[in-house]
Amino acid sequence: MEEKKRIFSGMQPSGELTLGNYLGALKNWIKLQDEYDCMYSVMNMHAITVRQEPAELRKRSMEVLMQYMACGIDPEKSILFFQSHVPAHAELAWVLSCNAQMGELSRMTQFKDKSKKHADNINAGLFTYPVLMAADILLYQADLVPVGNDQLQHIELTRDIANRFNHHYGDTFTVPEPYIGKAGARVMSLQSPENKMSKSDPNPNGYVWLLDPEEVIIKKFKRAVTDSESEVRASEDKPGVTNLLTIYAAVTGKTVEEAEKEFAGQGYGTFKQAVGEAVAAELAPVRKRYEELAKDKAYVEEVYKKGAETAAKIAYKTLGKVYRKIGFVAR
Repeated sequence: MEEKKRIFSGMQPSGELTLGNYLGALKNWIKLQDEYDCMYSVMNMHAITVRQEPAELRKRSMEVLMQYMACGIDPEKSILFFQSHVPAHAELAWVLSCNAQMGELSRMTQFKDKSKKHADNINAGLFTYPVLMAADILLYQADLVPVGNDQLQHIELTRDIANRFNHHYGDTFTVPEPYIGKAGARVMSLQSPENKMSKSDPNPNGYVWLLDPEEVIIKKFKRAVTDSESEVRASEDKPGVTNLLTIYAAVTGKTVEEAEKEFAGQGYGTFKQAVGEAVAAELAPVRKRYEELAKDKAYVEEVYKKGAETAAKIAYKTLGKVYRKIGFVAR
């Protein structure tokens, strides 16, 4: 029997997860579980490149893990764990940082963006975190990494570092490919549809949390920005309507063209209400499952401890190989 290819991915616990995270990534992750050997981590080590409130970081890390599970990531099919519970991530990151070049790190667009946003705290971790990201992936010999376009540059860097290491020390790492499956929906802000839906949006009506109650979701969609026309159609000059059509198609499984036909001749009011109701119906089981998990802390703890144990076995096998290759004395 052919071995399943391995997929590795994760999200930072930098806030509650949004509809954008769900439709853009999580919904695809769930589908991959049957076809691939999947590892999904809560990337709490990456989160500290920006100053965090410790109690808040702990709380959000747990919430993100439970949201993974509530969305349908099954601990029986996938390995779920906190990045910080596998010290090999930091250990491999050091070795790889000695095989990464200053020039290639300084070209990372996310470093430039985050340096502008956090000008009072441009720390070394912010500069080198793409190396930690490379370690996250290479540690598990991942074949594929599901990413959005904004992360492609980091995957290219990971591939460069892996190839360079393999060239100097012999075949050590699987060189990963970006997984561009059926494109996750690119969900834009409900208030400024030219920008991606983001948990850092200053306007709370711009995003939908995965755990928002039904009435809040519907209210946010009713307030969604459209345009002065009344025709429901996707077009570059109609970003608000196009965004709502994309969301509606993603949660109902219809195509955008089918959605356009469904709302032909109906006003924006009816359309926005229908999108809100469809999203609320999609997220209702997620909220229900999350509430059940929140009451069963022992089970959640069992999941992440078992996940870290399994991940560590894989990770230390790779790290042992790396240490031998570079000439460290065996423990």
